[in-house]
Amino acid sequence: MADDVHRVLGAVTSEPAYVLGSSGGAVTAIALVTAHPEQLRAIVTHEPPLIELLPDAEQLQAKTEDIYDTFRRDGQGPAWLKFGRLVAPDFDPGEMFANQGPPSAEMIANGERMLAHSLRPTSLYRPDLAALRAVSDRIVVGVGADTAGQLANRTARALAARLDLPVVEFPGHHEGFVSDPEPFAAKLVEVLQTRV
Repeated sequence: MADDVHRVLGAVTSEPAYVLGSSGGAVTAIALVTAHPEQLRAIVTHEPPLIELLPDAEQLQAKTEDIYDTFRRDGQGPAWLKFGRLVAPDFDPGEMFANQGPPSAEMIANGERMLAHSLRPTSLYRPDLAALRAVSDRIVVGVGADTAGQLANRTARALAARLDLPVVEFPGHHEGFVSDPEPFAAKLVEVLQTRV
C-alpha cells in the first residue's frame, strides 16, 4: 500500500507532504517514510497496530492468525468478535453495534477486504527501526485519549519508546477522527504547526 501512496503523492506534488495515517493507515505511513522519506515533511501515525513491537508478540501473532482462519472458515461475524476481543480488553459487541442498523453492502465489502487482505500484512508488519530512527524528526506517534490499555495504544507507545519520541494524545478513541472530528482536527493542526 505504501507504494500506491508513493505514486499518488508523486502524481500530485513535488513537495514533501504531510501524511496522517490511523491504524492500518499508520502502518502504511511508516512503510512510506521508511522507503521514501524525501516525499514526506511529517507523518502522524495514530495508533499503528505493530504487534511485533510488544513483548507478547508471539501470542498476538497466533491470535491474528486465528482471526484470519476463523474468517476463512466461519465468515466475518465470528472473526470480528475475536478481533474486537483482541484489540479492546473491554470489548462489548452489543455496545459496539447498539447505535447502528444492519451493515450496508459497502461495510460488508470493506470488512471482507480488511480481513482477507489487510489484517495480516498490517498487524504482522515489522518496522525497520534503524531507518525510522534516521527520520524520527518527521514522525509523530499518536494515541487516542480513550484507548488506554487497548492493543493499538500499546503498540503506538512501544513504537514511540523504540524511537525515543513522545506520545501525542489525540481526542477520542481509536477512530477519534470519526467520534470527535473537531477536537481531533484541532489537535492535528496544533501538531502539524510545529512541523512547518
